[in-house]
Formats: sequence, structure tokens, C-alpha cells
Amino acid sequence: MTSLDNPIYLRPEARQQIVDTLQANKIPAEYGLRVGIRGGGCGSSWLLGFDLPGPTDEVYNVEGVRIIIDRKHLLYVLGAEIGYETSEEARGFTVDKPVPAQ
Repeated sequence: MTSLDNPIYLRPEARQQIVDTLQANKIPAEYGLRVGIRGGGCGSSWLLGFDLPGPTDEVYNVEGVRIIIDRKHLLYVLGAEIGYETSEEARGFTVDKPVPAQ
């Protein structure tokens, strides 16, 4: 269930990939996974990356992973599900945003 205490959902494979990346690259504990939106309108895309929190950010602990979300982006990312997929063609993070019920 998504709430302001837990604004996004990490699928187990994504959580493990994030933890492995933080450890393998010796990224300091002050950093977290920034989740946001880049661009706007039809040209928007998801923003995922390791970063330090700033003055306009909210910081959450989602299943042991530090998540950073700019307050301006919170409404747009609320309920997002972050996954990690591998295939013969590619591998990487995926983001699904469920459509609200009408």
C-alpha cells in the first residue's frame, strides 16, 4: 500500500539491484535513490539516480533503501512501482505508475 510514509514501491529485484550498486560503488550512506520526473507534458521521463538530499527534498526509508523525492515531484511519483528487468537485449530499471481508479 502506498502512503506518504511509503510513497513508492520497490519490487524485490529492484531493491536488491539498488543495494548491490550502493555497496559495489561504495556510495556513502548520506546518498539515496532520487525518484522524480524530468521534462513535462508528453515529453516527460522518469528520473532515477543516486544523489544527496537538498532543501526541497523529502527523504523516505522504503524497505531499507533511502529514497529522495523533491516535494514538487511527489504528486507525480506517488504510487510508482520501481522494478528491474533483464533480457537478452537489455537490462535496467523500470517504472510503472498505476492509473488511478475512476
